[in-house]
Amino acid sequence: MITPKLTIVGAGPGDADLITIKAIKTLNEANVVLYDALVNPDLLDHVNPNAELIFVGKRRGCYRYQQEQINELIVARGKSHGHVVRLKGGDPFVFGRGAEEMEYAAENGLQVAMVPGISSSLAVPAYQNIPLTKRGSSESFWVITGTTKHHKLSDDVALAAKSSATVVILMGMGKLSQIVQLFQTEGKNELPVAIIQDGTTTREKIGIGTVDTIEVIVEEKQLSNPAIIILGDVVKHRNKILEIQQEVLVKSE
Repeated sequence: MITPKLTIVGAGPGDADLITIKAIKTLNEANVVLYDALVNPDLLDHVNPNAELIFVGKRRGCYRYQQEQINELIVARGKSHGHVVRLKGGDPFVFGRGAEEMEYAAENGLQVAMVPGISSSLAVPAYQNIPLTKRGSSESFWVITGTTKHHKLSDDVALAAKSSATVVILMGMGKLSQIVQLFQTEGKNELPVAIIQDGTTTREKIGIGTVDTIEVIVEEKQLSNPAIIILGDVVKHRNKILEIQQEVLVKSE
């Protein structure tokens, strides 16, 4: 007897090794897996070999299915096949619309479960030795979407620019000029900024500058989506580590 079920699974930020053991076990138990464009293809090696794999796109410029179609597909496959796994990049509850898909499935009679993933908002800066909090530099951090459902810059960015917290902006490259202007308005022209494209993958690219210089650096390095913007004094930690390592190397010679 088929038991319709949806499990939302976080695939992590890009490096296939950053998926959790529980997520791998869940993929191995799936009857159907719906996966997004930002999911590392290597993770599909962990899927039950008898499961149906369905690529549903979902990234800027790549919309194989609209969200409503994905919701309906989850319910239809759940009722016809049983256990549907929705494999989504990062953590699906951090700007991943996982909550919406879970609600729709539950309203249509599916059992629902969630396997958290490592969010790119945490892991991508960490891979470049950028902590989001550091004693003496930052006591908190904001994680904000750069583009709301109305395709506008979130009002929270203006609020965050007034704080002393580290600010992490996802999906914000198209609004970079607006973001820069908000921080300049607050007199934070020299605030360090890092932009990391394709973080934790072999395609990773990074640009480091300040609020005043970052747009020029983005153009020089040809940085684009998918990328994460980090604004705050914690960005300095990356260069400090490089300097310490260089000093140790020189002394050892």
